[in-house]
Amino acid sequence: MRIGIIGAGQLGQMLGFAARDLDIEVRFIDPTDNPPAAQCGKVIQSPFDDPVALIALADTCDVITYEFENIPVTALQLIENIVPIYPPAAALKHSQDRLDEKKLFAELGIPLPGYHAIGTREDIDEAAARLGLPMVIKTRRFGYDGKGQFVVRTADELDQAWDELGGQALIAEQWIRFDYEVSCIGVRSIRGEVAMYPLARNIHRDGILRSSSSPFDAAKLTEKASEYVNRLLQHLDYVGVIALELFVSGDELLANEFAPRVHNSGHWSIEGSETSQFENHLRAILDLPLGPTTGVGFAGMVNLIGEISAATRAQGVGELHDYGKTAREGRKLGHITVVADTAEQRDALVEIVNSSVT
Repeated sequence: MRIGIIGAGQLGQMLGFAARDLDIEVRFIDPTDNPPAAQCGKVIQSPFDDPVALIALADTCDVITYEFENIPVTALQLIENIVPIYPPAAALKHSQDRLDEKKLFAELGIPLPGYHAIGTREDIDEAAARLGLPMVIKTRRFGYDGKGQFVVRTADELDQAWDELGGQALIAEQWIRFDYEVSCIGVRSIRGEVAMYPLARNIHRDGILRSSSSPFDAAKLTEKASEYVNRLLQHLDYVGVIALELFVSGDELLANEFAPRVHNSGHWSIEGSETSQFENHLRAILDLPLGPTTGVGFAGMVNLIGEISAATRAQGVGELHDYGKTAREGRKLGHITVVADTAEQRDALVEIVNSSVT
């Protein structure tokens, strides 16, 4: 059995490690030199949408998956008649366009902030009148980790927002004064078996996820989030791991975005769950029985961004995952996971780790 993975970054690496534990071979396609997943399997060094490389990957694998969502859907369509591809292309398509994504949430009755499509400078004025200020203007495609966004706080900034982001499809989103953010990770197999991970509470800074903690003790929120994820899984006939990010305001949840793949906010599951999100993703796309998602304690994950300092390596707390990437400002180079017997102990360990990285 061999799994083909489009993308050989850190998520591909962690999928590769999980595959090795299951005695499953993996093969990747990625255009970069010496990507993180190269230590897990052969890498076809080629652009993600190269027809020759994709067909070569499909011809030598039993199933194809992907580690990030900016793959052209047309690239998957080149090989979908050769080999099964999971998650399905429909999920990928919705996640690639923020307007399509929001329309999907609305269709499924998943609450979300107000939004307004923007194609012209006049549309920004209409969005401000409808949504109020402040509001967030984003590119509809390709933005991540805070990129491709502009927060409009006053009417004087409307022109600046257009100057910086205009000329491409945009969307304005209502500014939400939320209490905090959470993510709900679910998984569904080919046979339709579904499992949910405990809710994780996330902390972002400068648009980048800094830390996640799970389980998060909020039964009503967990029930709502799981229901929303289930709606996505069933509607999309989804196979694999999916992550839904949500804003929390009191007892209410508002959808932010979803990712049709294993997710940064679920990295804690490697040490903190009976079955990691990576293993369960592989089990799902191979139609193996899903593993239990019960936590083995109170887990916390801290992203290591820009550099992994000597102090971080020496602090001796938790499990360090070094992706083997070249240091660069804003780049995710690794993470540290801690697991404790109580939430209080977990939070204290997270603070120790944070003190060495900030």
